[in-house]
Amino acid sequence: MNRTETTTIEELPQTGTEQHRNGVDSQDKSNGNGKGDPNTMAVPPRSKTKTRVALVVFALLVSAASALYYFRFVVPFESTDNAFIEGYVVPMASQVPGRVAELLVKDNQAVKQGDVLLKIDPRDYEASLAQARADLAAARSRVEQAKAQVNASEAKVAQAQASVLAADAENQRAADDLKRYVAVESRAVSKSAFDQAQSQARAASANLEAARSQAKAAEADVALSQASVATASAAVQQDEAKLRQAELNLSYTEVIAPEDGRVTRRVVEKGAYIQPGQALMAIVPRQYWVIANFKEIELTHMRVGQPVEVVVDAYPDRKFKGHVESIQSGAGARFSLFPPENATGNYIKVVQRVPVKILLDDLPADDLALGPGMSVVPKVRVK
Repeated sequence: MNRTETTTIEELPQTGTEQHRNGVDSQDKSNGNGKGDPNTMAVPPRSKTKTRVALVVFALLVSAASALYYFRFVVPFESTDNAFIEGYVVPMASQVPGRVAELLVKDNQAVKQGDVLLKIDPRDYEASLAQARADLAAARSRVEQAKAQVNASEAKVAQAQASVLAADAENQRAADDLKRYVAVESRAVSKSAFDQAQSQARAASANLEAARSQAKAAEADVALSQASVATASAAVQQDEAKLRQAELNLSYTEVIAPEDGRVTRRVVEKGAYIQPGQALMAIVPRQYWVIANFKEIELTHMRVGQPVEVVVDAYPDRKFKGHVESIQSGAGARFSLFPPENATGNYIKVVQRVPVKILLDDLPADDLALGPGMSVVPKVRVK
């Protein structure tokens, strides 16, 4: 009976709940997640492993590329944005006062060496030049006159010397006559003749002394005339110097460009009265270099001659080649108007910056508006 009952229970039909449970179990066995939609089927474990491997490989490639870029394009270089273009600025001023008669340049105009920038009214300086030429001609005439006076004085000397010779001869003859009268007995010569011989001898001696005095006076006159020539010659040199100064002053009425460049900061206008040394304009030559203020910790491997690549902020698509020309001996703060006094008060260490001069290997083209003060970014290859 028990066997019969057991068999009957096993063979009983399944209820609805059991049928539903069995159906769900069969679906779970078929798709593994209890859903029969193939679009929502779970990824097999093998597919998940491939995805993870691909992500790891991609991350490794990115890391390797980043490391390669860092060690190739970052580590070997030192760069700073605290850098500016520097260049010479030549202030232009007049050397003589006057009124501006012509203004021949405009703002930012390109000029060549020797070009006339402006002209000052030259009439006053032309008159001064004419006066200097007249003074020089008069001084040269006085020199010629002094030289003629020297010749006349020398002729007088020759004449005086001839008179001395004649007086000396007459004195000698009178002295000889007197000796002969003395040698003859008194009874052979009359008293009047003897007295006359003595008088002639004394007169001849006096004439000789007078002739010698005149010769000395003529010689002194020659020396005086020669001194007059020297004085007149000095006056000629002085007037020649005045003439050269007058010519220079006339040439200074034209303000000339000392070298090639561009006109900047023009503050003068036509008709203005200017004074010597007054700033009129400035010439900026096409000679540029870069002053880069690197941190002191960035100078460890920086040396003179290392190549530099310079990018100007105004022209980011252009790159200029250069090299390190020099490194300043000392931080920039030390040469400021008020250098820091680190020995006083509380001290806080601040990384200092050191100016580095960078020369451009090739000058930029004329069409680029480069000038002192413009910002640049240099990149120095230090390794």
